[in-house]
Amino acid sequence: MKRLILQRLAASVVVLIMASVVVFTLSRASGDPRHLYLSEYTTAKQWEQWGKDFGLDKPYPVQYLTWLKGAVTLDFGKSVKEQIPATTVVRRKIWPTLQLAFGAYFFAIIIGVPLGVLSATKRGTNLDLLARSFALIGQAMPGFWLGIMLILTFAVHWQVLPAGGKEGATSIILPSITLGWFAAAALLRLTRSAMLEVLDSEYVKLARAKGLSQNVVIWKHAFRNAITVPLTYAGLFLTALLTGAVVTETVFAWPGLGRLAIQSVFGTDFPVVSAIVLFATAGYLFMNLVVDILYGILDPRVRHSQ
Repeated sequence: MKRLILQRLAASVVVLIMASVVVFTLSRASGDPRHLYLSEYTTAKQWEQWGKDFGLDKPYPVQYLTWLKGAVTLDFGKSVKEQIPATTVVRRKIWPTLQLAFGAYFFAIIIGVPLGVLSATKRGTNLDLLARSFALIGQAMPGFWLGIMLILTFAVHWQVLPAGGKEGATSIILPSITLGWFAAAALLRLTRSAMLEVLDSEYVKLARAKGLSQNVVIWKHAFRNAITVPLTYAGLFLTALLTGAVVTETVFAWPGLGRLAIQSVFGTDFPVVSAIVLFATAGYLFMNLVVDILYGILDPRVRHSQ
């Protein structure tokens, strides 16, 4: 197990370095930000001063090494737009995004996993058909359309929930459902498929032959062995929710990292873009490590193969 963790950590460092090269290159490929933020009346002295302040007057390899040295200490430089540290700009948006991501995550888990188990144990019934229909529609339905329909229904027609913004505890309900709907549908399908495979196995049939109750067979024997596949998806989509909420945040005017990333890309604010992308990359790598550790705990075959 210890060897597995060390291997994953070493691989994570390599991936982060590669990601930093890609992020740095693409952020500079979008153009010189001085063209965007300095007017035609800018003097040559002001132009050069901006270049010195942001390191734009040096060769790209030197810029990268300087940038990487700062990135290791979470210093990505100043935001070109706001003239404050990029980490400060990102930090202000993290909490709203965390709230939305965990709200969507909670919705996906409490809907997707139980319905997946129920659909597998009631295979071929109307309940199974209903659950599979939910999964199909949930994965085919565009997020922006779902968000608009929820606003029209609950905010405009029934007037029981706010239409957007972040002004109260109930304002998170509609965006969380919108963001978590696709994940809930995918988790339902994965859980159902994994459970069906396990329920047909010999050791489950043996457990039933021993006279164990249905709940014990399903949750102690079948579910524990089927959870590894949904666990992988559940671990990774949490990070995806943190950084992939652009549409949802736009529809509901939610002040999170998704909107900030889009605004920074169009504004050529490469220090902020770099901070967001590397934050997302580190999140994916961390969740990958957590999932691998949980794999080793839940599945002895993985633990003993290392």
